[in-house]
Amino acid sequence: MTHTPHELAEEFPEYAARIHELKSGNAHFAKLADEYHEVNRAIHRAETRVEPVSDEHEEGLRKRRMTLKDEIFGLLAD
Repeated sequence: MTHTPHELAEEFPEYAARIHELKSGNAHFAKLADEYHEVNRAIHRAETRVEPVSDEHEEGLRKRRMTLKDEIFGLLAD
Protein backbone atom coordinates (compact mmCIF):
# COMPACT_ATOMS: atom_id res chain seq x y z
CA MET A 1 0.00 0.00 0.00
CA THR A 2 1.28 3.43 -0.92
CA HIS A 3 0.12 6.83 0.15
CA THR A 4 1.49 8.57 -2.92
CA PRO A 5 -1.01 9.64 -5.55
CA HIS A 6 -0.43 8.23 -9.03
CA GLU A 7 -1.08 11.31 -11.15
CA LEU A 8 -0.90 10.81 -14.91
CA ALA A 9 1.98 13.25 -15.34
CA GLU A 10 3.93 11.30 -12.71
CA GLU A 11 3.05 7.94 -14.27
CA PHE A 12 3.99 9.09 -17.77
CA PRO A 13 6.43 12.03 -17.38
CA GLU A 14 7.73 11.60 -20.92
CA TYR A 15 4.18 12.23 -22.20
CA ALA A 16 3.37 15.33 -20.12
CA ALA A 17 2.94 17.57 -23.17
CA ARG A 18 0.93 14.90 -25.01
CA ILE A 19 -1.36 14.45 -21.98
CA HIS A 20 -2.10 18.18 -21.99
CA GLU A 21 -2.64 18.18 -25.76
CA LEU A 22 -5.03 15.21 -25.69
CA LYS A 23 -6.98 16.53 -22.70
CA SER A 24 -7.67 19.67 -24.71
CA GLY A 25 -8.35 18.14 -28.10
CA ASN A 26 -9.70 14.64 -27.58
CA ALA A 27 -12.99 14.27 -25.71
CA HIS A 28 -12.53 10.50 -25.22
CA PHE A 29 -9.07 10.99 -23.74
CA ALA A 30 -10.32 13.82 -21.52
CA LYS A 31 -13.11 11.55 -20.21
CA LEU A 32 -10.64 8.74 -19.48
CA ALA A 33 -8.26 11.15 -17.75
CA ASP A 34 -11.08 12.57 -15.63
CA GLU A 35 -12.23 9.09 -14.60
CA TYR A 36 -8.62 8.08 -13.86
CA HIS A 37 -8.28 11.14 -11.64
CA GLU A 38 -11.52 10.34 -9.79
CA VAL A 39 -10.61 6.68 -9.23
CA ASN A 40 -7.06 7.59 -8.25
CA ARG A 41 -8.31 10.08 -5.66
CA ALA A 42 -10.76 7.50 -4.27
CA ILE A 43 -7.89 5.05 -3.86
CA HIS A 44 -5.78 7.69 -2.14
CA ARG A 45 -8.63 8.54 0.25
CA ALA A 46 -9.08 4.83 1.02
CA GLU A 47 -5.35 4.28 1.59
CA THR A 48 -5.09 7.22 3.96
CA ARG A 49 -8.30 6.13 5.75
CA VAL A 50 -9.99 9.45 4.99
CA GLU A 51 -12.79 7.37 3.46
CA PRO A 52 -12.26 3.76 4.57
CA VAL A 53 -13.67 1.10 2.22
CA SER A 54 -13.66 -2.68 2.19
CA ASP A 55 -10.62 -4.48 0.84
CA GLU A 56 -12.74 -5.78 -2.03
CA HIS A 57 -13.88 -2.30 -3.01
CA GLU A 58 -10.33 -0.94 -2.85
CA GLU A 59 -9.11 -3.84 -5.00
CA GLY A 60 -11.86 -3.08 -7.53
CA LEU A 61 -10.78 0.55 -7.64
CA ARG A 62 -7.16 -0.48 -8.20
CA LYS A 63 -8.17 -2.78 -11.06
CA ARG A 64 -10.21 0.02 -12.64
CA ARG A 65 -7.27 2.42 -12.33
CA MET A 66 -5.00 -0.11 -14.04
CA THR A 67 -7.50 -0.61 -16.87
CA LEU A 68 -7.80 3.15 -17.36
CA LYS A 69 -4.03 3.57 -17.22
CA ASP A 70 -3.57 0.91 -19.91
CA GLU A 71 -6.14 2.56 -22.17
CA ILE A 72 -4.64 6.00 -21.59
CA PHE A 73 -1.17 4.71 -22.40
CA GLY A 74 -2.48 3.22 -25.63
CA LEU A 75 -3.74 6.63 -26.68
CA LEU A 76 -0.54 8.36 -25.59
CA ALA A 77 1.71 5.98 -27.46
CA ASP A 78 -0.42 6.08 -30.61
